[in-house]
Amino acid sequence: MKNRKIKSIFKWSAFLIYIVALIYFVFFAEMLGRADVPVNYRYNLVPFKEIKRFIIYYRQIGINAVILNLAGNVVAFMPFGFFLPLVSEHKIKFFKVFITAFSLSLSIELIQLISKVGSCDVDDLILNTLGGLLGYWCFCIYKNMNRAYKKSKEQGKR
Repeated sequence: MKNRKIKSIFKWSAFLIYIVALIYFVFFAEMLGRADVPVNYRYNLVPFKEIKRFIIYYRQIGINAVILNLAGNVVAFMPFGFFLPLVSEHKIKFFKVFITAFSLSLSIELIQLISKVGSCDVDDLILNTLGGLLGYWCFCIYKNMNRAYKKSKEQGKR
């Protein structure tokens, strides 16, 4: 019983640390230009417009900027998709992860639009939601591997 409570505290602590880090990088990280107040605020409401631009002009933009933008948005939300079912004791499934990741990303994009910190981009919404779903997929792999390990361990005792 005590071991289970410690695991739960650890899972929730890791999840909260991730959320705090996400908030910091999205709204406050100076290295990502969050301290600068833009003169002309830019936003994108056309799906795949910025994704296409980054892919087409990757030589001019630089591969680091392309990776940071495209892969960064996906990778940033993967822990969310992994932790969500983990802290819910495996009760949250694919559709709820999809809706929750989409809702969190939409909230972030709307806050960016209103506060003019970062840039509101529908492509970020798409990439973040994809990241949440990939994180859930990683969770499913982890869960299946853990189940197989426990099963083989039990069979070894017999």
